[in-house]
Formats: sequence, C-alpha cells, structure tokens
Amino acid sequence: MLYSPAPLHIPDGFLSLVIALVFWGITIFTVGIAISRTNKSLGEKQVPLMGIMAAFIFAAQMLNFPVAGGTSGHFLGGALAAMVLGPWAGILVMTAVIALQALLFQDGGLLVMGANIFNMGLLTAMIGFGLYRSVLGRGKGVRLTVVGVAAWLAVVASALLAALQLWLSGTSRLEIVVPAMLGVHALIGLGEAVITVAALAFIERTRPDLLDKKAVAAKGGRGWVYAGVLISLLAVLLSPLASADPDGLERVATDMGFLQSGQPTPYQILPDYTVPFLGETALSTVVAGVVGALVLLGLMIVIGQTLRRKTS
Repeated sequence: MLYSPAPLHIPDGFLSLVIALVFWGITIFTVGIAISRTNKSLGEKQVPLMGIMAAFIFAAQMLNFPVAGGTSGHFLGGALAAMVLGPWAGILVMTAVIALQALLFQDGGLLVMGANIFNMGLLTAMIGFGLYRSVLGRGKGVRLTVVGVAAWLAVVASALLAALQLWLSGTSRLEIVVPAMLGVHALIGLGEAVITVAALAFIERTRPDLLDKKAVAAKGGRGWVYAGVLISLLAVLLSPLASADPDGLERVATDMGFLQSGQPTPYQILPDYTVPFLGETALSTVVAGVVGALVLLGLMIVIGQTLRRKTS
C-alpha cells in the first residue's frame, strides 16, 4: 500500500523551455529583492520564526485532503507565511520550502522550479499579505474574513497562472485548461482558507506578539519555538493519513491527456517523500517528513542568521 503523499508540483515536461526560463528570471529577480529587503528589517527573534514557519508549511503540505471527484488538495501556505512574517521573509521561506521539495524529494521539476516557486510561493505571499495589510487594525471578524478570502484567492490565482503557463507552453488549450484548473482549485482553496484562518486565529489568541514585527524583534522566550517544532512534527506524524487521490494538477493532467508528458528528475534522494530502504510505508513517509522539516528548520535559521549579521 502506498502511504506517501503524491507529488504536488509541476514536473519537467509540462512547460516549454521559454516559459520555464522566463519564470526563472522573474523568480530570481523577486527573490533578490526579498533578500535585500529582509536584510534591512530582520530582527533577531524573527530568525527562529522563519525556521518554524518553513517546517510547518512543509509538514502541512504533506497532508493532502480529499475534495470532490476523487481529487485531493494540499495546503500552499504562502499567504500565511507572508501574514506572519511579512512579505519578504515570507517569500524567502516559500522559496526554501519549494526548492527543497524539488531537490530532496523530487517533487516538481528542476527546469520548472522557478515557475513552481513563483506560482505557489511568491504569488501567494504577495496576494495574501496585500489583502491582509488592508485590514490591519480592524476588528477580529473582519480580519479573519479577509484572511480566508485572501488564502482562497491565492490558491485560485496560482492555479490560473499555472493554467496560463500550460497554455503558453502548448501543453493544453486555453478554453479547456483554465476552467479545469479553476474548477478544482476553487474547492481546494476552501481548505487553504480554513487552515489559514485557523492558524492565524490560533496565533492571535496564544501569541499575538508574533504578528507584531517589532515585538518579535525585541522579545525573548523559547517556549513558542518548541511549540512550533512540536506542531510541525505532529503534522508529519499524521502525513500517512493523507489522501491518496491525485492532487488538482495531476487530476487535470490525467483528464486532459498530458500527464505522460511529465519527465522524471535525473536522480532520486527521497523520492515521493519516502526513504528508499524503508519502502513505501507509513514509517518511510514519517522519516522522510521529519528529515525535510528539520532540514528546513536549520536551513532557514542559517539563512536568517546570515542576513541578520549583514543587517548588523
């Protein structure tokens, strides 16, 4: 029995070389701006928060949830990352998560990694923070409503952009791929909205200072760090219970007949979130997930400390 989550991201072969290179350029430019802006504003106490957010988003993405028609969806997290960390640090976190998924778990192609990072990380972070920022200082009900709308819209926008990339690459016809992608991801976006609202409401209730960048930069305390790590590991432990149904993109690719155009990566390390010598078992998925979460936690702390030293 296959316990590991299905691959979630665009594989090589779905997009043309031109589209892949264009989005590599856009992504590199945007991430460069994010690094520069984060250099100027990163507080010391925000560094572990970046690591925790990266580990949590990675773990939460392993929990595919079922939607209509034998299809599953998964959390993206870009909107949540930007709301908690700010847009630029959120972009760095999402870049690290999606890049690690491709490089370590062979989830998403290498040539199209720039497109995957932009679609699921950069675009969702910008939409999420833009709408969230517009209601800062408003009542809790208004804020959480806008948070849900922003999270839903981020998923739908990501799906629309992926559909346009497929069309521009000649993979599928515009009038077919756009409604197919939007239809299934409109449902998946509801799950994104629920998770994002629940997570932000939990943070507001238990540690509202984490949403105040100046307070995070000034206050100490490691209890929330340990709590964040434990929550991330708990999500990994639940990952074998994830839906085995194909995710939205895979379902559309299957139904429209271009799934076979996907190309495998030229190497395998922890393919499909499994440890090769443990086979396709629940233990294999959990071990792979723990490795990924801890690698991201450490990677983001190293990146954050490096940027922090440059700021100082």
